[in-house]
Amino acid sequence: MSRAQISALVFGVGGFGALVAATASNEWKVTTRASSVITATWVYQGLWMNCAGYIQACRGLMIAAVSLGFFASIFALFGMKCTKVGGSDKTKAKIACLAGIVFILSGLCSMTGCSLYANKITTEFFDPLYVEQKMGYAYNGAASAMPSRTKYHGAEGDFKTTNPSKQFDKNAYV
Repeated sequence: MSRAQISALVFGVGGFGALVAATASNEWKVTTRASSVITATWVYQGLWMNCAGYIQACRGLMIAAVSLGFFASIFALFGMKCTKVGGSDKTKAKIACLAGIVFILSGLCSMTGCSLYANKITTEFFDPLYVEQKMGYAYNGAASAMPSRTKYHGAEGDFKTTNPSKQFDKNAYV
């Protein structure tokens, strides 16, 4: 039984570490601004770079998940049979059960935050009226053709089509 508890503690603490790393990461949204493949510029955005409403909700859920994961790790450590802290075996069993429940709540918070963020990003990506995604996701998915055919002139606020090169003229392959 002690081997199962130790492995559960290792997996729980490892998951907590991954949760902290994901929360602090700047790679939640990766976009590219490119006119060609050679001159691509990658832009990374994390939870801490923007103050939109849904990002604040995701931020709050991830912070709650980190807090719950921390306390679950402490409870799991006290609830193990091989530790001398925590009282009798019956009390330790209750503490270990509490740690499992708190780990599950932490996982639900992080899963909800990540799913909310991913849903918003994919909704923006496939929305034809959302202008920023057409420049942001230059070579991803269905929007890969849009940046190659239009050029955005920032101050004017509209898209202007560029002239096609002469090599693709209608008589080029005759």
